Amino acid sequence: MLVGERMSAPVITVEPKTPISDALMLFRQKRIRRAPVIAHHRLVGIVSERDLLYASPSPVTSLSVWEMNYLLSKLTVDEVMTRQVVTVTEDTPIEEAARIMADKRIGGLPVMRGHEVVGIITETDLFKILLELMSVREHGVRVTALLDDRPGMLARLSTAIFEASGNFISFGQFDKEDGARLITFKVSGLSLDRVREVIAPVVKSVFDIREV
Repeated sequence: MLVGERMSAPVITVEPKTPISDALMLFRQKRIRRAPVIAHHRLVGIVSERDLLYASPSPVTSLSVWEMNYLLSKLTVDEVMTRQVVTVTEDTPIEEAARIMADKRIGGLPVMRGHEVVGIITETDLFKILLELMSVREHGVRVTALLDDRPGMLARLSTAIFEASGNFISFGQFDKEDGARLITFKVSGLSLDRVREVIAPVVKSVFDIREV
């Protein structure tokens, strides 16, 4: 799966000289939390809702309403935006975008096609993908277990479920520890007790098993 398949497009942008109050209103109307900043058709920064809110006067300030409104009217996006923008392209693998966001501790990445911003991929998009990968909206038996990290073990598990007339509807592998791999999967067509019985000879241990 590539970023271009899951990015939000067309992307909502702001200009550097947009007043912060106008940018906040736009964010609330469009229900977004960040936006690329574009000047002369080029990406010059990115601004988040947090940037805009932190730039606003504190609720406990001694300033009057008129003074606050005056200050806000003078503040513009380019005064609070991040100028060093981390970006990806449409053909970036989705897991690479997730790694960048986790490593850089950022919530979104503009998606570039040359010098043009064609979309944005955000943590919300990644959460939606996670829901799909784990088939959250499908009923089944969900298992989290430890499986020996040896060739053929996944095939043994798949065969055991198949021979019991079960069907995998999601599967994920996670960190390895002590020569074993933590796995989470969901199975349909079998009861909880039957799944437990079928996987017992194959997995090293079961951390959690439940109907969802």
